[in-house]
Amino acid sequence: MTGYYYRRLGADGDCQTFESTDITSSNWDPAIQHGSPPLALLTRAIIELLRDSGMRPGRLTLDILGAIPVAPVKVRAWVQRPGRRISLLMAEMTPAGDDHARPVARVTAWALATSDTSDVASDRYPPLVEGPAQPLPADWWGLTGYLGSVDWRRQPDDPSGAGVFWLSPQGQLVDGEDTTPLEKLTLAVDSVNGVGPALDYRRFIFMNTDTDVHLHRLPGGEDFALRARASIGPDGIGVTSAEIFDRTGFVGTCAQTLLVQRR
Repeated sequence: MTGYYYRRLGADGDCQTFESTDITSSNWDPAIQHGSPPLALLTRAIIELLRDSGMRPGRLTLDILGAIPVAPVKVRAWVQRPGRRISLLMAEMTPAGDDHARPVARVTAWALATSDTSDVASDRYPPLVEGPAQPLPADWWGLTGYLGSVDWRRQPDDPSGAGVFWLSPQGQLVDGEDTTPLEKLTLAVDSVNGVGPALDYRRFIFMNTDTDVHLHRLPGGEDFALRARASIGPDGIGVTSAEIFDRTGFVGTCAQTLLVQRR
């Protein structure tokens, strides 16, 4: 298993090309990527466009447009709606080697101008303190791919019934390049579907089509807690929602739409 999710291969016009490594692979199918690494890589491309702008993302939305292969991919980012205070940016991932390939993942980001509001800053939830790790489910041992690249520390369930995990991605996002706290968070947050499942994965498939993240402040460090719970509708569609924490407190929220099917 490698220690990084992607390796930079070079540029082709406004596209950057990356090799996808074994630790990007999904627990649903080892030939396709888990959603967290593409979210992190596309977020990095958006942050590069925002450099020195005085703005930062308040919302990041990953839409999974197709099976994301564990193979070389191209990444392109652009400003969709420019603005001095509010701007919409987009980044897409496409399989490399096929000029006619359709994008397989897209991240849309609302970026907002920053200013000093420290005197009125507030969190709606108190900080989460990590306690002793609980045993992982028996079927989690010997994990490979993306799940094996993360240090999972299961906590007792919240009184509401939500699942709680502290987790820390262990690999670099891009080989030989620093990974920022925001990128480390995006390497973790797509996992809310697994943290708060309402169904037994041995009987049901519940794949997310998207990951929608709202951040009222930027995260810090490299350890993050997800407190998540799913709701399943009567017609094969569900939603997982979660609160996100770093070591100092509440960071933001996340929601995912689920396709639910019996195996």
